[in-house]
Amino acid sequence: MSKSSPRRSFGRKSTGTVTVIEAKVHRSSARNARMAFILAAVIIGILTAVVAASYVHPIIGLFIGVAVGVPCGFLAWLLVRVWPVLRLLWWWTPEIVLSTLLLAGWVQLATHTSALVTLAVVAVVLGVPAAVPVSRRQVVAWVWCLIVRHRLRVCFAQFIVANQSGSLPLILWARPTPVGERVWVYLRPGLSLADLEGRLDKIAVTCHASSVLVERAADGNAAYLRFDIKRREVLTATVTSPLADVITSDAPATDRPTPVVPTALDLSDVQAPTIALPVQQPRKPAATSANGSKPAATPSPEGGDDLSDWI
Repeated sequence: MSKSSPRRSFGRKSTGTVTVIEAKVHRSSARNARMAFILAAVIIGILTAVVAASYVHPIIGLFIGVAVGVPCGFLAWLLVRVWPVLRLLWWWTPEIVLSTLLLAGWVQLATHTSALVTLAVVAVVLGVPAAVPVSRRQVVAWVWCLIVRHRLRVCFAQFIVANQSGSLPLILWARPTPVGERVWVYLRPGLSLADLEGRLDKIAVTCHASSVLVERAADGNAAYLRFDIKRREVLTATVTSPLADVITSDAPATDRPTPVVPTALDLSDVQAPTIALPVQQPRKPAATSANGSKPAATPSPEGGDDLSDWI
C-alpha cells in the first residue's frame, strides 16, 4: 500500500490536505520577502538618518533612521510575503463579491420583510433572468467568463513552463463576446507569446471551447496578451429574413420553368462561328511625270519615313 506524500499547505507539512499554495511558490515568496525587508530597511534607514542628521546630532539621526527603516522594511516584507495569498484572492474576487452581495441581500430581506415577501423577491430575482431569453443568455455568458478565468489558471499550472519562482501569469479580466469570451492576461518572466502559440489546442480543450486565439493586447508590452476563446461561429449561423413576413399568403405563385442542366456536349448543337475576311482593295498605279519618271517624294511634315522608298 503506497503512502501519500506530504504536501505543503501555506508552507507547512500536512498529510491529506489540499495544497493551496505550492511549496515552490512558498519558498520563493519567503526568499523575496527577506530581500525586500533588507533592502527597504537599509535604504529607507540611511536616507532617513542623513536627513535627520541635518537637524539633530548624527547619533540621534542614526537612531531615527533605524526607527523608521525597520517598520518600512517589515511592511515591505509583509506585502511580498502575502502576495501569493493576495493573488489567490484576486482569482476568486468575482465569486467572493457575488457571494457576499447575495448573502447580505438575503440577510437584509429576511430581517426586514416577512417570509412571503422574501420568497417573492427571490422568485423575481431568480425567475426573471431565467425566463427572459436575452437576460438568460447574458447571465450564461458572464458565468462562462468566470469559468474561463479558472480554466486558464489550470492550464498555466499544469503544462505551461513557469519561471524559477513558480509564479503563474496574472489573469486580469474577462468579458463575453459574440463568439465566446475574451480574457486579458499579464505574463510573468519565463513565458512568452511563442510558448503559448504551440499549446492553443490544449488550452481550447481545457476551456471546453472549439478554438483559442492569442495575440498582443498592447504593441509596447509583450507581456500583455489577449485570449479569444471561441465556442460558436456567428458567420455560419442561420439568420431569419424579415422579408418573409412582408409576403401575404394570398399572393399568386409564379411558375418558373425548371432549368435544364446539360449532362453531355453535342457538337451538332454548337454553331460554327462565321469569320469575315477583310476585302483587299485594288492597288492604284503609281503616278508618273510627263517625261515618264516618278515624281520626287514629298517629305513627311512630322519627319517620318519616306513612303516612296517602299513602292
